Amino acid sequence: MKIALVSPYDFAFAGGVTSHISSLETYLTRMGHEVKVIAPASNDIPIFGDRFIPIGKPRPIPASGSVIRVSISLHLAPVIKQVLEREKFDIIHLHEPFMPMLCSAILRFSNATTIGTFHAWDGKPGYNWGKPISTWMIKRRMRKLHGRIAVSNMAMMYARRHIPGDYIIIPNGIDTERFHPDVEPLPEFCDGKQNILFLGRQERRKGLIYLIKAFHEVHNELPNTRLIIAGRTSHLRKPYEKWARNHGLTEDDLVFTGSVPEEHKPRYFKTADVYCSPATSHESFGIVLLEGMAVGKPVVASHIDGYSSVITHGQDGLLVPPRNSKYLALTLINLLRDSDLQKNLSQKARKTAENYSWEKLAQRVSDYYNEVLEQYGKK
Repeated sequence: MKIALVSPYDFAFAGGVTSHISSLETYLTRMGHEVKVIAPASNDIPIFGDRFIPIGKPRPIPASGSVIRVSISLHLAPVIKQVLEREKFDIIHLHEPFMPMLCSAILRFSNATTIGTFHAWDGKPGYNWGKPISTWMIKRRMRKLHGRIAVSNMAMMYARRHIPGDYIIIPNGIDTERFHPDVEPLPEFCDGKQNILFLGRQERRKGLIYLIKAFHEVHNELPNTRLIIAGRTSHLRKPYEKWARNHGLTEDDLVFTGSVPEEHKPRYFKTADVYCSPATSHESFGIVLLEGMAVGKPVVASHIDGYSSVITHGQDGLLVPPRNSKYLALTLINLLRDSDLQKNLSQKARKTAENYSWEKLAQRVSDYYNEVLEQYGKK
């Protein structure tokens, strides 16, 4: 079948939804479907070739402690109509279908079977952004959405407050061909130190300051440790570095790597002895946890709903109260001292991650497409 995967977010900027769509496109294409990605883009996306259709120019907009990069143009209609008429898709799969402007506009003009995937959870960028406009659009366009997917129970409950109806839960997936235990570590960090890895955006809701404070205690107890902070930097980096210097941590103890190319992410996980995600809230799913688990690394993460839906505490990872650097430090110290616990968590983590392989999940998405097509008689 011919499928459009639509992202409201800048496809040239790495993020959870864009990564989800990229992987889904890869595996649906392998299955024999003809798939195209539609999204705004601040730069060319050469890897997709003519399978990528850019519509709109994204702009950064602050939202819920983060920044979303979406097209806010009110003049997308002519291009959207032209693309839909030319491509004649069987399925239009919108991610965050009511997010202004691109997804909501495509939903308005679509004459194909239309499915939405809901990623957002309470407080994340999504329906709370531009609420008056979104509420108006939802009432007018909800009937055009033929199928509803949520990436987690939390995302489904949040979506149902605005979009009543039946949902199927298909979680985010991971590429277990890229994320696996046999990747090579980064040699510059293979010097005998125990590495704790943070990989993510430097936003307040990611809780990095609590990890830095916890690491101060870890390093005092276990001097042969290092905290690697990987990911795009922000205005918070300087205050984080100042706090670390004021408490005796050096640049060798606390390493900021900057942005990490997607192809190098598995190697960062492999380099780590422990992956830590101290997010404070607003995570609908723990995709980054699964990536680390797929590489076979023990994971320590905040005990928040989105993460506890992925990790079973004490079995395939460890969960700690959010915003509690003392408890986080104690957990990290105990784990780094216990090689048997590290080994047990690693083995079970890999098995858990295999359940989220994109190969399995893309098949579930394809099956759902057929189910919705059959129901609406547009096969």
